[in-house]
Amino acid sequence: MAAQDGSEVIMQTDVKPKEDAPLGDSADKGDSESTSDAGHAATQDSSSISNGDDVEEEGETVDLKIIWNKIKYDLKIPLDSTGAKLKERIHALTGLPPAMQKVMYKGLLPEDKTLREIKVTSGAKIMVVGSTINDVLAVSTPKEVMQQEVKAEENKKEPLCRQKQHRKVLDKGKPEDVMPAIKGTKERLPTVPLSGMYNKSGGKVRLTFKLEQDQLWIGTKERTEKVPMGSIKNVVSEPIEEHEDYHMMAFQLGPTEASQYWVYWVPAQFVDAIKDTVLGKWQYF
Repeated sequence: MAAQDGSEVIMQTDVKPKEDAPLGDSADKGDSESTSDAGHAATQDSSSISNGDDVEEEGETVDLKIIWNKIKYDLKIPLDSTGAKLKERIHALTGLPPAMQKVMYKGLLPEDKTLREIKVTSGAKIMVVGSTINDVLAVSTPKEVMQQEVKAEENKKEPLCRQKQHRKVLDKGKPEDVMPAIKGTKERLPTVPLSGMYNKSGGKVRLTFKLEQDQLWIGTKERTEKVPMGSIKNVVSEPIEEHEDYHMMAFQLGPTEASQYWVYWVPAQFVDAIKDTVLGKWQYF
């Protein structure tokens, strides 16, 4: 419609900037919101990326009770960890170096097998025996040296099974109720006592390895002697002639050979496990 004084045209031209301004603001706001949303999405994507720190804890785990020096420690560890890895974790908990640890779970725990392979379950108690490096350095006569000296001395003598003091027991023959033996194999300690053997007086004797108490129980008809494994100075053994699947074995309970406690007809497959459990490869005194 034609205007008489042009005022309506002026009003229309004045309105256009007012309509353009909100469009510009809206566009800016939209761009800002779009940028913000994109940034927020990038942040969310970034937070979901694993940094790899928890790779070791992936997979099935078990909760263990580590007992050392009468102190209990809680440890969560992957079930597929080896015995060697467990020793490293124990070192981190206790400060006890792996080489100085004797770790026991149903016998001496093997370093090359996984916890899954030896059937460790959640809540299991793992016994650890060992001395710190300072304790070892404080000892003047290493047990390893003493063992070598004893072995060298034994080589100079006639076989133990031929000596008179042992023949009187061995001549009684193999006990009927002694545990079966397997020559040329090595097995872990059984979960039951080793029984049916003879002692030096010819009486029946059984050996029970109480790993939780770190004790060896030597039982006879008359009594049971509870011996701390740490007090046993040495363990020697020798196959019995013509019965090499059985050994005669002595536990040295004092400083000299006079304190040896002899056991006859020990199944050969358990000899190494007995020595490792009582003495431990970690010990040097």
